[in-house]
Amino acid sequence: MTNTDYSALDRPEISMNSFYPRRNRTPTPTGAQDFAIPVTDDISLSCRFFPVAQGQPTILFFYGNWETAADYDNIAPIYNQVGINFFVADYRGYGNSGGLPTFSSMLADAHKVREEVGRILEAGQFTGHLFVMGRSMGRHAAFELATGSPEGALQGVIIESGRPILGNFCYGVDPATAESLEAGYRAKVASISMPALVIHGEVDTLAPVDQAREMYESFASQQKNILTIPGAGHNDLLYRGINEYFTAVRDFVGA
Repeated sequence: MTNTDYSALDRPEISMNSFYPRRNRTPTPTGAQDFAIPVTDDISLSCRFFPVAQGQPTILFFYGNWETAADYDNIAPIYNQVGINFFVADYRGYGNSGGLPTFSSMLADAHKVREEVGRILEAGQFTGHLFVMGRSMGRHAAFELATGSPEGALQGVIIESGRPILGNFCYGVDPATAESLEAGYRAKVASISMPALVIHGEVDTLAPVDQAREMYESFASQQKNILTIPGAGHNDLLYRGINEYFTAVRDFVGA
């Protein structure tokens, strides 16, 4: 894919209305490991790793807006229970990370996080495959890695409560620029050729399920699946369908 210049989305007034950073830090849970991954000379991202076994697959997870890595202290153990190592990364300004978030830095930082996760897994002799997963806003980082990582670095992508558009990030951008960026973004999403899993709530009002189906259909991947959870909205998929959710994820990554 051709690199797109997203600098038009990085203006402070757009970032202030698009990102909802929240500071949050909790004691490291038993069995977990905390990391600070440098993305510039003076900014590091707080990350938390929940390993279960060296031979099992690992999911690199990018969460939704207003969330933090520490919010997953009670969810990560479920990934472990189904045999998945779970690595969750904060964005700039979120959790215990430094800096302020912008759209371009979110994408650039995702590559640095993936590279460092690879080194961490190698150093720990983890031999299972690596997958990327993005929930809601985290889809942007997941799409970026799914289309811009070296061949073989990732074995698949999971998108939860996502859609194939820039959405709020285009608010305040002039219409011609917004249209051009959205067209390029849709083309980027459609180019995803690695195995893909989409999980979505059937009554999601923030990201309508029709957009998720459109996204799923557009993927170039020949190995793809979609799970829609009845009665679920944008933020309650685990409450409405936890068994279906984790069965789909476990089967997808081969845990």
